[in-house]
Amino acid sequence: MSQNESLVTDENVRLVIVAITKHGADQAVDLAQRLPQATICTAEKFASRFAGLPNRVHAYSGALRDEIAPLFAGNDQIVFFVSLGAVVRLIAPYLKSKDEDPGIIVVDDAGQFVIPVLSGHVGGANAWSERVAALIGATPVVTTASDVGKTIPVDILGRELGWKVEAPKINITRVSAHVVNGEPIAVVEEAGSRNWWTRPTPLPASIHRFNHFSEVDLNRFAGVLWITHAEVCDDCWQRLHEKLVVYRPPVGQMP
Repeated sequence: MSQNESLVTDENVRLVIVAITKHGADQAVDLAQRLPQATICTAEKFASRFAGLPNRVHAYSGALRDEIAPLFAGNDQIVFFVSLGAVVRLIAPYLKSKDEDPGIIVVDDAGQFVIPVLSGHVGGANAWSERVAALIGATPVVTTASDVGKTIPVDILGRELGWKVEAPKINITRVSAHVVNGEPIAVVEEAGSRNWWTRPTPLPASIHRFNHFSEVDLNRFAGVLWITHAEVCDDCWQRLHEKLVVYRPPVGQMP
């Protein structure tokens, strides 16, 4: 079975596919066959196109705008076969923050492009856009700077390994900017797996790895990513004003 023909199952992700046009519904059927756990939300007149699929189908008879609130509340990923402009207007009243909003993905009516619109990193829309694109033979259009620049995503580093990020939001924002601008960054690996770099490209030259925090000349680096189980004292946070992000791997995780 080829990559485009394979089924993708993830029982922990609440995913819905939304289609409101004839061509969009046809594309959604193709995707739904490969994502049997996904719910379908479609205009009532197109519901019959999904007959025979294992997916649960919600057919609405009113306006799509009336469906957005429950879609936001009940799903982790929403894949719209709807124009980008229409999706932006539909979701605008419901946006809260990247920590709360579901991943929003738009696929054009012809199934050529897959665009993560909202919650690309924390919400997982970037990763799901790449999955969806692979399943339907489309091109993912990812615009997040760290993904385009093939560098460290500060806000979700090590998430697939179970790491928890510990830092004020301003630190994450500032250090993320330093990373994507290619400024020197120290990564201190005192705990957790060393296999956190998963991109096929080499680690950027601006990223410098250390085994212990004491080895780092703090004056040389625009940001410090500290992977540790050690307690970080208040003085350390103050000395590294807006430059420090700490990651907590699970205790006992092997290098």
